[in-house]
Amino acid sequence: MVRRGPLQPGEKVQLTDRKGKKITIQLVAGEETQTERGVIRHDEIIGGPEGAVVTTVTSEGTVDSAAEAYRNNPRKPWKNTRKIGGWQYTVLRPRLQDFILSMPRGAQIMYPKDIAQVLEVCDIRRGMRVLESGGGSGAMSLHLLDAVGEEGELTTVEMRPEFARVCEANATVYFGGRPSWWNLLTGDFDSVTATLESHSFDRIFLDMLDPWNRLEQASRVIAPGGVLTCYVTTTTQMSRVAEAMRASGRWTEPEIGETLERGWKAQGLAVRPNHEMIGHTGFLVTARAMAPDVQALHKRQRGTKDTYTDIDDMTPEQQQARLEELELRDISDRKLRKVLKDLDTQVANIPAGL
Repeated sequence: MVRRGPLQPGEKVQLTDRKGKKITIQLVAGEETQTERGVIRHDEIIGGPEGAVVTTVTSEGTVDSAAEAYRNNPRKPWKNTRKIGGWQYTVLRPRLQDFILSMPRGAQIMYPKDIAQVLEVCDIRRGMRVLESGGGSGAMSLHLLDAVGEEGELTTVEMRPEFARVCEANATVYFGGRPSWWNLLTGDFDSVTATLESHSFDRIFLDMLDPWNRLEQASRVIAPGGVLTCYVTTTTQMSRVAEAMRASGRWTEPEIGETLERGWKAQGLAVRPNHEMIGHTGFLVTARAMAPDVQALHKRQRGTKDTYTDIDDMTPEQQQARLEELELRDISDRKLRKVLKDLDTQVANIPAGL
């Protein structure tokens, strides 16, 4: 739902000061929000436009001047002067990204960078029927609901009832009412999915610890050609789900990726990357469903490339043979002689006693 026009009670707004510090509040008639730099009166925002500037006022019971603040606390007078009004904030409706980063949460949410990739690689579009496992605090659910729109349908399976309540409440606040195109179910994925119609979903997104154990039910309810994306955080999880997809024969060759995010500073001649970046958060493993009774085509492993047997379980003779099979010596004898000659020269040039 796109909101335009004057700001109304019940809406959330994002307040940003000149230093870039952000506060997200829900507007309630007659209410006030205490900040470290004074009080924001909601009535001064309600009925006004986006892009306006609101100024804090002195909170009741606090000091009225910097001089009095110094007398009350001469060592740290700024602690009380921060409560004095006069600080300005820009008022805007929050973007969806801003909303999920500030909303109340029970479970850890996915980062916006990963959510954006899910919508892309899982190809979530308007009018689709999507199955999601792991509602959590609702960050992914909000984006899926927004992406499929009222013409589509989202079915979310959440194991824990308390998380389902958090997820539902956040969606209700964001959309201004519970979305009618959302089916929120509570229980374990296999039990709940067993009650759903076969081949009835266009897309499936799994955010859980063991998605490889859910592939059978996922294969039953997804339509041929549908896209499955799994979000996992560790390399062992990523490997297991990819191998399980290949072994089942019901999924195309999995595509695996991660996204790293780095912001930049551009102020005059100071143009450089930020010192901090969002590095690894999770892997996305994506595959498409085959038609019933059709085996997926996968690249065949070379006969000499055994990447599964643990070399520590072999005898020394077997280890040596396997190392030769794996072609770990990918340097020619001529190149090796040249490298050794160069190193011998460098070693000879080291002064004695150095």
